[in-house]
Amino acid sequence: MSVIRLLVLGAIRQHGRAHGYQVRADLDFWGAHEWSGTKPGSIYHALRQMTKEGLLLAHGVEPSTAGGPPRSVYELTAAGEAAYLALLRASLRAHDQRIEVLTAAVGFLVDLPRGEAVALLRERVAALEAWRDEVVRQWTPDGGTHITEIMRLWVHRAESDAAWTRDLIGRLEGGAHVMAGEGPRTSEVLPAEACDDGRR
Repeated sequence: MSVIRLLVLGAIRQHGRAHGYQVRADLDFWGAHEWSGTKPGSIYHALRQMTKEGLLLAHGVEPSTAGGPPRSVYELTAAGEAAYLALLRASLRAHDQRIEVLTAAVGFLVDLPRGEAVALLRERVAALEAWRDEVVRQWTPDGGTHITEIMRLWVHRAESDAAWTRDLIGRLEGGAHVMAGEGPRTSEVLPAEACDDGRR
């Protein structure tokens, strides 16, 4: 699954409309360049590609405040909204996503209604438990070879990931965070210069 698609679509959705520099500033603010390997070139490539695919709509240009060339402003199309939510849901429920994909999904968790987010995370716990049981049943070799350590690592990862997910479920069920449809969001998740641009 493409983490850059989830990040770019989610960042634009937070603003309603955004240009590439805003998306890049958001991702830098979140430290995505550290945990996802996202580069500026991949952001702009994703914007162009998803515009070609009909997931984004480019609106003319916006004058650059930095004195550079005018900027295209993007927003999600109906297809883009559907693609974003499908990526988000798939990333939350799967047990075998790369950590950067899960990290991005957790960053956009609040874009889902509380009950749906909890249900998706419960699917993730069930998948992790099933995978752990399969490793124990099918793949743990007999004897004490060093290969056994791989299986112990997999079991540990499954158990620790499931425990973390259960903790998140508990926090959500306890009312943590403002989820979709529950009221206004905090502006602390965006750079200060991005907070006055009419984002959703």
